[in-house]
Amino acid sequence: MIRQLKRLTVQLVAGANVGTVILMLLVGYSDCINPVTHPFLATIGLLFPIFLALNLGFLVFWLIFKWRYALIPFIGYVICYGPVRTYIPVNVNREAPSDALKVMSFNVWLYAYWTVEEGKPNPVVDYLAAQDADILCLQEAQMGRKDGQEYLDSVMSKHYLYADTVQKNHGDVIALYSKYPIIRHEQIHYESRSNVSAAFHVKLGNDTVIVINNHLESVGLSPEDQMQFKEMMKGQLKGETSKQESRRLIDKLAEAVRKRAPQADAVARYIRTHRGRSIICCGDFNDSPISYAHRVVARELTDCYVATGNGAGISYHHNGFYVRIDNLMCSDDWVPYACKVDDKFGLSDHYPISCRLKKR
Repeated sequence: MIRQLKRLTVQLVAGANVGTVILMLLVGYSDCINPVTHPFLATIGLLFPIFLALNLGFLVFWLIFKWRYALIPFIGYVICYGPVRTYIPVNVNREAPSDALKVMSFNVWLYAYWTVEEGKPNPVVDYLAAQDADILCLQEAQMGRKDGQEYLDSVMSKHYLYADTVQKNHGDVIALYSKYPIIRHEQIHYESRSNVSAAFHVKLGNDTVIVINNHLESVGLSPEDQMQFKEMMKGQLKGETSKQESRRLIDKLAEAVRKRAPQADAVARYIRTHRGRSIICCGDFNDSPISYAHRVVARELTDCYVATGNGAGISYHHNGFYVRIDNLMCSDDWVPYACKVDDKFGLSDHYPISCRLKKR
């Protein structure tokens, strides 16, 4: 009787493990779903880390109690290798050549100007100057106070001879600071009230590099929404209104994904149109690594973090909402090194992402 009970338990756990692997596979490739036609289904990539963790739990369980069955979660990771590597890459660290460019992308959250006393140095600006990036792409780069703007201009002008900004309908400002001449810029047109992408043409020796800076459609969740989303992911929403709240949050996420898809398509079209040119593409995509937006923009580029980074690389960390939504990509004429997210600097709701790039 006990033997039969053990066999039944093993079969039930194995079945649950197989089901988890199937769901992990479906969620892992949900970035192939078009959010315009299926916005709800296109949001399920956010669940991917849950299935990663569940499958890991099964792997530990089998190694302790029935090691032969560890083949199930192992096969799960193998068949889901692409999404797993995209979400949480593991790479051997290589030292970048001394002449490699340092490129950084950072959503500076309006430089957190409200946290700085009037007339005092802004620590976000000081941080940017200390990083000494050759090419610096910023999002939400509008300074909210006159004294803050004066400080920004005075500090950055000492480090960068060239700077340019693009603003969408009095909304978001994206900025490019460069140690190399900025020849011109062109906005990549798509429908949005305030979000924006632009291509800056930068003269680098005898070549011209197209630097695409993006701030794709924001999710639009309030701090309270974000905390509720965290509770929903943990199954901690309580009370009679939990279903309604869950549905409201999912609807918000789905609507943002639906709006973001044509924006990502527009950026991807621009990249295809300039195929064969030297391209660096970065910015705040406002979407997870397992998403339509990430997949279509990265299709003809190398994701520098996936190629050279390690771990989940969480870049958004505010109000219990933790995910890598900031990206840095390059065309094949660049070799990326040591892409990383600096989680030690927390004055913005994002962490900066940086990488070394060496011309082939």
